[in-house]
Amino acid sequence: MILELKNIDKSFGEKEVLKGVSFTAEGGKAFGLLGRNGAGKTTSIRILMNVFPANGGEVLIDGKPIDYDKIGIGYLPEERGLYPKKLIIDQLVYFAELKGMSAKDAVKAVDYWLGRLGMSEYRNKRLDTLSKGNQQKIQLITALAHDPDIVILDEPFSGLDPVNAMLLKDVVKEQISKGKIVLFSSHQMSYIEEFCDSIAIINAGKVAISGDLHEIKRTYPRDKIVVSTQDPEKIMADLGDICTEREDGTLLIQLASPDEKQSMMKRLVESYDIDEVKVFEPSLNDIFVEYAGAQV
Repeated sequence: MILELKNIDKSFGEKEVLKGVSFTAEGGKAFGLLGRNGAGKTTSIRILMNVFPANGGEVLIDGKPIDYDKIGIGYLPEERGLYPKKLIIDQLVYFAELKGMSAKDAVKAVDYWLGRLGMSEYRNKRLDTLSKGNQQKIQLITALAHDPDIVILDEPFSGLDPVNAMLLKDVVKEQISKGKIVLFSSHQMSYIEEFCDSIAIINAGKVAISGDLHEIKRTYPRDKIVVSTQDPEKIMADLGDICTEREDGTLLIQLASPDEKQSMMKRLVESYDIDEVKVFEPSLNDIFVEYAGAQV
């Protein structure tokens, strides 16, 4: 299954919010939709979900206009939207029924997910009796209980401790392995980098860059080397201005050209106590700052 947003335009009154936004996400892979606040991410997601129409462009599945009666979408919003005073089981079943499930199937699915996320003991409790992290897991169930084809996760790890974050990672990997399209929107770049094969960065309503994340990284000049060593002071003294220390204690060496990689690596390994040496690739955070840092 291939999802395409193709040349999407959207305006609210005189304000043009999206300007020809296009990107492609594939089933069985995670896709990262990134951008600063106000860049147009949420508007793109709402058009994808058919919350409101675009002024121009198309949302396609396998090259054809998406049929919302046949394609299920699960959405975990950044701003949580459950009822704090209602029993958890009642509202989870209610939301599953809204997505087309029978009451019997909804109860079965909700109970499965409560157990899967370690939340069965809270089945008959009110939402406002739960911690923020556990409320987040209950919200996640609303996105997954109806077994959607497309799963949209907006800041999914917000409020989760490391144990629950690991649990959510496992759930996300399961969804990907089932061939679903999983779309992430987050400012936590480490999670996007861990899960997503492809990304799109939106800046001021336009796609600033999109595509396979690994290939995007490969387009950067391979003229820097990262070194982990027991001799940082000696290497820095010997190499001078071309060598700087990074925040994590490794060294970054700037080469005159990419052709010097092999000779510099050989020199380092033969002359110093080297634990690791590799070509520097920008992190997703570096790429994000470059393409989303300034409004266009």
